[in-house]
Amino acid sequence: MRKISLVVLAFFLLLTGCAPNFQKEQEIVQEKDDSKEKAIIPKYKISDQYYQTIIPFVPSEARGLTVSKLNTRYDIDEFETGLMRIAQNVFNPDKFIFQEGQYLDRKTVGLWLNRKYTDEQLEQVKIKPEENIGLNPADPGKGDVKTRNKENPIYLAHILEHNYLVREGETARLGGVVIGLALNSVHYFQEIQYGPTFETKIDHAQLDREGKKIAQEVVTRLRQIKGLEKVPITIALFEQESNSSVVPGNFFAYANVSEGSSKLGSWESVKEDYVLFPSTDAQNNYRDDLTSFLNFKQDVEKFFPNFNGVIGKAFYSDNELQDLSISIPIQFYGKAETIGFTQYVAGILSDHFPNYISVEVNISSVNGPEALIVRKVDQNDPFVHIYN
Repeated sequence: MRKISLVVLAFFLLLTGCAPNFQKEQEIVQEKDDSKEKAIIPKYKISDQYYQTIIPFVPSEARGLTVSKLNTRYDIDEFETGLMRIAQNVFNPDKFIFQEGQYLDRKTVGLWLNRKYTDEQLEQVKIKPEENIGLNPADPGKGDVKTRNKENPIYLAHILEHNYLVREGETARLGGVVIGLALNSVHYFQEIQYGPTFETKIDHAQLDREGKKIAQEVVTRLRQIKGLEKVPITIALFEQESNSSVVPGNFFAYANVSEGSSKLGSWESVKEDYVLFPSTDAQNNYRDDLTSFLNFKQDVEKFFPNFNGVIGKAFYSDNELQDLSISIPIQFYGKAETIGFTQYVAGILSDHFPNYISVEVNISSVNGPEALIVRKVDQNDPFVHIYN
């Protein structure tokens, strides 16, 4: 039986995809360099795929920079959550606790994101010579602006640090650091301040090559920071999309640095991709999945004739569809019609999408969210939530 429920707690638990793990709240002592601080590990854990976070929550000093440095909300979210997926390859969520980065402060990250400046440029930007540590290539400052930017684009958009603490009885210490480097697939620039914005696309092979060079320099610098001299490090490369994209970018490679070493290990490929349905990308690379989506879209349109607003965002890992998020904007006429339409959509999900993929459908109107349908992996019947 399909149920319409307004119980928020039940809805939340179902979204996690498994039963929660309630444990006894644990008090620990967190070791920080030469000091020790009391902290608590919450008793609630959503699932084995998520890291527990100690409290009180200590924000990163570079907090907030992600929002200003990445192109879209989609990239912002994926950069953080995707970095946690990378971490799971190295730091087991059953043994490690998550904490926001505590070693790279706002000023340091800002300086690293700069271009390298010439001596003449240093006087103009008012930066001390010892702070001329930008990881992006220098702009010669002479010649055609468009040519200079095409030949010397800004590759590195942002640096994100995550810390992972390892539990040892009643204490916890830093067990590893994961660094995400967000790289630009498109470089935006202006010929004059407040003038029109131009863009130059950066080839993926070039981005891969430059990103790995930057990664090695970042590791070298991390080893010079107190507390990070010996800790294992994982560094991952993220290619963000253009500022007009409606799907996020993705991580494409990561490498590990052994305890005490400053040398990157071999690079591992990350085969993840977000694809818009319908789109040329989907048509060229994921035709069978696109066909299933278009058949679903066609059935949705039977309820509302002359309606074609169904859009999907698919997440692929190793070229296999894992998650599909579908947005359906409707013209709102009344709650009864919304309920009827939501039940109809929930009823046709299984006709088009196998239960080994997770599907989420968001139904909205000009008034805001109207309904949410969630069917997790191996579920036969979806969970349906009608908003008040």
